Amino acid sequence: MHIVFFGDQHLNSLGGAQVSMRLQREFLERAGHTVTVVAPRMHGARAGDGDPAYLDLPSMPITLDREYSMSWPGRRIDRFLDRVLSRRPPVDLVHVQADFWGAFIGHRYAHRHGIPVVHTMHNRVDVGIAAVTPLHRPVLALLNAWRRRALREIADPVAGRDGWAYLRGLAAGAAAVTAPSTHFAHRLEQNGVFEPVDVVWNGIDDDVRAATLAAAPSERAPGRPRFVWLGRMSPEKRLLPFLEAFVASGVDAELEIIGGGAQRAAAEKIVAEHPSVRFSGRLTYPQTLARIAAADALVQTSIGFETQGMTPFEAATLGTPSVISDPDIAAELGGGLWAVPEASARSGPEREAQRSAALAETLRRAASDIAGGTAPTPLPEVATAFLQSSRTAAMIAVYVRVLSPLR
Repeated sequence: MHIVFFGDQHLNSLGGAQVSMRLQREFLERAGHTVTVVAPRMHGARAGDGDPAYLDLPSMPITLDREYSMSWPGRRIDRFLDRVLSRRPPVDLVHVQADFWGAFIGHRYAHRHGIPVVHTMHNRVDVGIAAVTPLHRPVLALLNAWRRRALREIADPVAGRDGWAYLRGLAAGAAAVTAPSTHFAHRLEQNGVFEPVDVVWNGIDDDVRAATLAAAPSERAPGRPRFVWLGRMSPEKRLLPFLEAFVASGVDAELEIIGGGAQRAAAEKIVAEHPSVRFSGRLTYPQTLARIAAADALVQTSIGFETQGMTPFEAATLGTPSVISDPDIAAELGGGLWAVPEASARSGPEREAQRSAALAETLRRAASDIAGGTAPTPLPEVATAFLQSSRTAAMIAVYVRVLSPLR
């Protein structure tokens, strides 16, 4: 098969969806398929690595660090895309793994050429937008209007102004919808986005995992705890509240922060007086997995935003337990973790205060367990279920099901 991925961001940029798509491409190619990745061209230092599988669309940078960019969906991009893809093998299937412009462009391309679409939902757009702006309701209304305009020729316009209406509109042109977790799949079905939604976890590279485990110590020695937090430094990831809770906890522990983003300066300011906290910036995928394997615990602090939350699964696959704030992710993992109790207050400063206090107490409990040699052990079945080889096999089964009526 020739499968064309559509993403909102270039796969060389920072983000869990990008990591997942890079792995999907690699393992699909190992299985003998051809993959083309359509995404906005990157700007800045890492732009243009010459990978022939990447089809970079004309774009504009949208963040100050030029990490992320966007391509405007419309006839100009349509013509550019048709021209470039006409020089490649015939396309069998479009796999949209985007939530904004990439989704519009991908669905428009598939509709023009009569190609079926599998759409992977990576994003709780309502929670993500609410985390970055108090004007999330009008922003969602504008997004829905943009979606109806961009996709008006594909399906009957889906009414509504909230995040679920937006996702229903994206799914209207899909032959299948997948989600990277059971809890997100259930939410999509409950809110009428699509049914049934196939659950296909994002995975970990089989080979890199094996090499990481081979290089890691066979046993974890009790002692001063080593925590690691990684991800994009933006409000929905809740890095700043985590660092405030870490300081308030008073734990005698090392903490490594991996990643980058707009909140780095604010984060460094919170822990300026704590020499045990270090910021490592952006690391390669193998380096990141090695740091997770070397840590005593990974900390995941976003709540309600992650559609899977790859990092706790990567940690579990490497034998590292996690401190987890999101109850859905804790339930999906099933064990090998310290779950942060949920706040009883529904909203406002009281809820945030309760969340901070609960996280600080959970960090103290985790540090005590680690120092005493009684840390929980991740479930071994997660390791098998999370390997990218098994995830690719599951996705190929979805592709075959979608294409079988056409053959």
